Amino acid sequence: MHLRVLSYNIHKGIGGLDRRYRPDRVRDVLQHYAPDIVLLQEVDAGAQRSRAHAQVDLLGDALGLDHRAWYPNVHVRGGGHYGNAVLSRFPLVRTENIDLTIGRRKPRSVLHAQLRARFGNRSRTIHVFTLHLGLSGRERHRQILRFLECHPFERLHRRTPIVVGGDFNDVFGSLGKRHLAPTGFRTTPHRIRTFPAYAPVRALDAIYVRGDVALHHVEGGRLPMARHASDHLPLIADLELQ
Repeated sequence: MHLRVLSYNIHKGIGGLDRRYRPDRVRDVLQHYAPDIVLLQEVDAGAQRSRAHAQVDLLGDALGLDHRAWYPNVHVRGGGHYGNAVLSRFPLVRTENIDLTIGRRKPRSVLHAQLRARFGNRSRTIHVFTLHLGLSGRERHRQILRFLECHPFERLHRRTPIVVGGDFNDVFGSLGKRHLAPTGFRTTPHRIRTFPAYAPVRALDAIYVRGDVALHHVEGGRLPMARHASDHLPLIADLELQ
């Protein structure tokens, strides 16, 4: 069963170069890759800078992805919030938000969605997580440990498909090797540069899998439009449920 997952920090739909609010550019990038599941970060709702759009619905409607979840993390001056979102072609069985905020630092969290993917007469339960970690190295390590401790992975069968994607802000690439790999998560052998979008030099975004799911191919979006739609490039992963 083939599955395409896309992870994307959309920067509230504001271009990294021209600083213009153009959600149509994000929409066009997403439509080009035709994902089954979308893991988004920095998604606005009710903010003046984004015309008070509920971006999870704006993008979900445009993509025809009717199953969606959004959770606010950060209050925007003047009203509104931004946070993480999941868009899915498959029904969401349940969703929950896991707080990763450390002390008085900027609020951070990981949004968890359990979905049921059906292909013909077969179906599988999949757990997906979209997260956005902090800017400090020590903060990120504490957040990933809290993530692993707060969610009862030990209660899930080792073969249950799990996908974790998002903006890890992992400048040195230490989180995966130190914390995720020992718990059974896998990713690409080479980190993919996604930031800044117009000339990427840092691999801040990543997708990890665990269980009965093969990671066949992962790439950073190289569309000319993607270099202007956000300050990050999207990551696109082709998976195979076993």
